[in-house]
Amino acid sequence: MHKTLIVTNDFPPRPGGIQAFLHNMALRLDPDRIVVYASTWKHSAQGRAATAAFDAEQPFPVVRDRTTMLLPTPRVTRRAVQLLREHGCESVWFGAAAPLGLMAPALRRAGARRLVATTHGHEAGWAQLPAARQLLRRIGEGTDTLTYLGEYTRSRIASALTPAAAARMVQLPPGVDEKTFHPGSGGDGVRARLGLAARPVVVCVSRLVPRKGQDTLIQAMPRILAAVPDAVLLIVGGGPYEAELRKLAARTGVARSVVFTGPVPWSELPAHYGAGDVFAMPCRTRRGGLDVEGLGIVYLEASATGLPVVAGDSGGAPDAVLDGETGWVVKGGSPQEAADRVVTLLRDPDLRRRMGARGRAWVEETWRWDHLATHLRALL
Repeated sequence: MHKTLIVTNDFPPRPGGIQAFLHNMALRLDPDRIVVYASTWKHSAQGRAATAAFDAEQPFPVVRDRTTMLLPTPRVTRRAVQLLREHGCESVWFGAAAPLGLMAPALRRAGARRLVATTHGHEAGWAQLPAARQLLRRIGEGTDTLTYLGEYTRSRIASALTPAAAARMVQLPPGVDEKTFHPGSGGDGVRARLGLAARPVVVCVSRLVPRKGQDTLIQAMPRILAAVPDAVLLIVGGGPYEAELRKLAARTGVARSVVFTGPVPWSELPAHYGAGDVFAMPCRTRRGGLDVEGLGIVYLEASATGLPVVAGDSGGAPDAVLDGETGWVVKGGSPQEAADRVVTLLRDPDLRRRMGARGRAWVEETWRWDHLATHLRALL
């Protein structure tokens, strides 16, 4: 039986888009044919309990390393080799190419016949730094293929690879569970609980970090409120930028029209998308291109929920929007552009419905997990 070892730092219950990508793909592979080697999320008693409970629910074995961050050290490499041999795995999938893909030569010597490494936004950043660029080149040479999210990340990562490795790159973006994210996901209940039942809602679901652009939306709110006085911005998620965002809302004079939910359990995310009339995340590229959006699965989840989207132009984010059909792409960091598109959508229910319906259809046609998992199985 052909078995696959998945080696990854990014796996639930650690939250995040890459984590959801890896888990959703793993669930759609044959559970008898995969083994997951992952880092430990948290060493606290609560973190250990959450991890143990999650792992016990999986249909495949999950082996946790004692560290919270897997690195291609000799010890971790030996453990990966041991698992490969112990479980009779013939292929390896690195959940993130950098830096774990540096273990590829050792795993090939141990008997791995196929080595696939997935790239995200951070590998595009590696490609711009001389030392990291050389490591990325080694990863490309040591694996059979690197997957990429979209053209933005492909072009930048390929520039660091040998021509042969660049030619072996294959697109493998994350998908959307269209049965979980759908127009009837329970948004009315969230609206009622938050006291937003009758108000036009602009929702942003994401980790609270500067790149995502929640600050741009807060700065856009005076312009939005001038056109739609009862509008509200619903910021869903937690993160290190929350305190600064709250201060910004107060300084901007819009604190009464901005609602922060804090972290939301995965099971409740679909309903929080559904609480919105418009989804907006005007992400921007930072740090000279080192901090960039790889794709932006949140736009696709919003589309699956039937919402029009307003996306920033950072990295691969435009790949998740059919500009002018499922929503619009605006200049990241521009409150005026974000406000203008949001106001247009809030004022036009028919346009919202058309864009939302087109987005839902696009997800069903192109972004379903089942289609993408079939592709991954072929690569492995």
